[in-house]
Amino acid sequence: VLLQASGGGLVQAGGSVRLSCAASGRAFASYAMGWFRQAPGKEREFVAGISRSGGSMAYAESVKGRFTISRDNAKNTMYLQMSSLKPEDTAVYYCAAGALRGSGYSAPGLYDYWGQGTQVTVSS
Repeated sequence: VLLQASGGGLVQAGGSVRLSCAASGRAFASYAMGWFRQAPGKEREFVAGISRSGGSMAYAESVKGRFTISRDNAKNTMYLQMSSLKPEDTAVYYCAAGALRGSGYSAPGLYDYWGQGTQVTVSS
């Protein structure tokens, strides 16, 4: 499956932005999905994950209550609604897809496919 992330940009602290991850192919609903981010000089970190049906989600502690992950299997698209943004949220955001059967969501190695990333910059 090919993944294309979009929706990033420059936003002021306290603002909101929605990221999208469009997937090609007919197998989108068979993959769990996740969002990760990587800031300059830092390792890639887990942001949020969602099950195949969209009925189960998981979040990093740093984004709980501010970010919401969702998916629309009919549109082959996953979303990340980001609110109350902080300068420390500045990073390249990547979407990913994988089987993840009973393995949680947070380990990058669980994912088989990655999008190209979209930059989110939060100004103070």
